[in-house]
Amino acid sequence: MTRQLHLNAFLMTVGHHEAAWRLPESDPFAHLDVQHYVRLARIAERGKLDSLFLADSPVLWNSVGHRPSGGLEPTVLLTALAGATERIGLIATASTSYNEPYNLARRFASLDHVSGGRAGWNVVTTAGPDAARNFNLDDQPAHRDRYARAAEFVDVSRKLWDSWEDDAALGDKANGVWGDDTKIHPAGHTGEYFQVAGALNVPRSPQGHPLLVQAGSSEDGKALAARYADAVFTAQQTLEDAQAFYADLKRRALAEGRDPDTVKILPGIVPAIGSTQAEALALEEELEQLIKPEYALRQLAQTLKLDPSALHLDRELPDDLPDEDEIEAAKSRYTLIVELARRERLTVRQLIGRLGGGRGHRTFAGTPEQVADAIQHWFDNGAADGFNIMAPVLPSGLEVFVDQVVPILQRRGLFRTEYTTRTLRDHYGLPRPAGVLKSSV
Repeated sequence: MTRQLHLNAFLMTVGHHEAAWRLPESDPFAHLDVQHYVRLARIAERGKLDSLFLADSPVLWNSVGHRPSGGLEPTVLLTALAGATERIGLIATASTSYNEPYNLARRFASLDHVSGGRAGWNVVTTAGPDAARNFNLDDQPAHRDRYARAAEFVDVSRKLWDSWEDDAALGDKANGVWGDDTKIHPAGHTGEYFQVAGALNVPRSPQGHPLLVQAGSSEDGKALAARYADAVFTAQQTLEDAQAFYADLKRRALAEGRDPDTVKILPGIVPAIGSTQAEALALEEELEQLIKPEYALRQLAQTLKLDPSALHLDRELPDDLPDEDEIEAAKSRYTLIVELARRERLTVRQLIGRLGGGRGHRTFAGTPEQVADAIQHWFDNGAADGFNIMAPVLPSGLEVFVDQVVPILQRRGLFRTEYTTRTLRDHYGLPRPAGVLKSSV
């Protein structure tokens, strides 16, 4: 069988473009409506996409004047979507900085049971002092400390998911024995960040472990991904950068004793699609014209650790920017934005126009055929195993991708025409973790 693309629908409010909510077709409050997400989930499942993906953060970012703000907690929302769909995977973001392993391991095991084995966890460390101040801290922990905590967090979660053997629950009515206590194995973990004594209070779930996703591209982020991730979500602007990231991550996975083919690299792409390229560019221009520069300027200044007065809309970025080593939050995204601006000699106005569409992810305007060509070019040239599809406007952008781009990829033999499996791990062609069969001795 030829190598197949993996495609996820990354859902965000009424679209990834920050001004999408201002279009006449958009409902500014749709992100609080479960039925909005049910519709999107069913569109994505109609296209046989691998999964839905929801971002999240335990903080109210920026000004609520900027775009639809706040949102439903993703594991709660995905539990509702599990009942409205049958096959598509359900990936939620959750922070290792501001949760505890026992609660989070239970939440994802529960989602895996409810969905019949379709749960995934996007492991993030959460940057920024505002989030820290919501959790009894004066400032965010250092970048390296956040990732050290994340590694231990995942280790503990895996112990908890494996604390029940697959056949620990018996349901033996005749003998009055519901389960076998010898097949329950308390975590018994004592580490630098966590002490977790007991077994999980949820039986082992259909996938054994939910699919693990990682989205950081810093050195610490890549180390965490190479050790644990089944899929890596990344942002790359050029083929060469994407190829370098892809090769580096696969090498790191091999060095961790893993099969590199079991680590799927999935960049984001924001496709503005039209029946002609001119129509696609017109949609892109319409959205860019709806950006409010004062909000975007403030957001960019925060990312670059500058005072907004240092940025001038019709000039390029100033020369004296901080080095990446001085950045404690979102290091890799900081570098990507600066390199994009320098490489293309963008003014600040042009830069915020580019970032308004995808926050550093690759934006592309074209016909369905051109979008399919762009996806295939990276897929065929060692830059991606698939993509996160980040429609600039929802639901229309996802509908046109599913109805017009996916059939092209299917005709080329690059993407499934039907689901042949039921769990998210199976969609990705990944094995189910065996667990620890301690009682078999």
